[in-house]
Amino acid sequence: MAYESLLYDVADGVGTITLNRPDKLNSFNATLHKEFIDALRKAERDQAVRCVVITGAGRGFCAGQDLAAVDGKIAIGDMVRKYYNVWVMQIRSLPKPVIAAVNGVAAGAGCSLALACDLVIMSEKAAFMQAFVKVGLVPDSGASYFLPRLIGYHKAMELALFGDKVSAQQAAQLGLCNRVAPEAEFTQAVSEWANRLARGPRSMGWIKRQFTRGLEQGLDEILALEAYGQEAAGATADAKEAISAFLEKREANFTGR
Repeated sequence: MAYESLLYDVADGVGTITLNRPDKLNSFNATLHKEFIDALRKAERDQAVRCVVITGAGRGFCAGQDLAAVDGKIAIGDMVRKYYNVWVMQIRSLPKPVIAAVNGVAAGAGCSLALACDLVIMSEKAAFMQAFVKVGLVPDSGASYFLPRLIGYHKAMELALFGDKVSAQQAAQLGLCNRVAPEAEFTQAVSEWANRLARGPRSMGWIKRQFTRGLEQGLDEILALEAYGQEAAGATADAKEAISAFLEKREANFTGR
């Protein structure tokens, strides 16, 4: 489908999804929701895509829901079920690493979107905000799941109940992002990590699956999942290439197969 509210690009194994409503700080309306869901589906199916980057156009990453675009014919809860819950689960089940390249403010569901990704890189000018309480609503898009697991119950409650802005530096200290890059070096920092991941082995998808399941399941279940993953990964062409490269004392050339 042709997109009007986002940009989709594939280069050197990296699929980049750019939310493209800069005049609205890339907040979601029905069109952007549908296109985002479609773009994630496309990235999952495209074998040329081995890493996904999600970012925003202009000065914002994503300001959550565009309240001016809320359709009075659909209840808020139904909208969450129809759109937000769908793309959160897409990101988590995508068998490829997903980087949130947070270039500016990430508020409400925009913050949740970043936290749902596997890695988070923030520009020094970026910020997080659990803005739901500011409009009399509750956290959604997985915030209630991710925040307490990332930073603990009490700190998560502080962010949710007050809705205060969290700077990129504070986010790094709390463990909400992997790294903070100076604004002038932000694009390069994202590209470096994305390109490294795009050259990685197929087993990265199983690593993501194991860590995701590890947040919920017990040791017995995870040990069984690890054994299954090791068996599956060991049968891939990438694993065979890695062994050959080790014996030949050279760098492995992974193909994602």
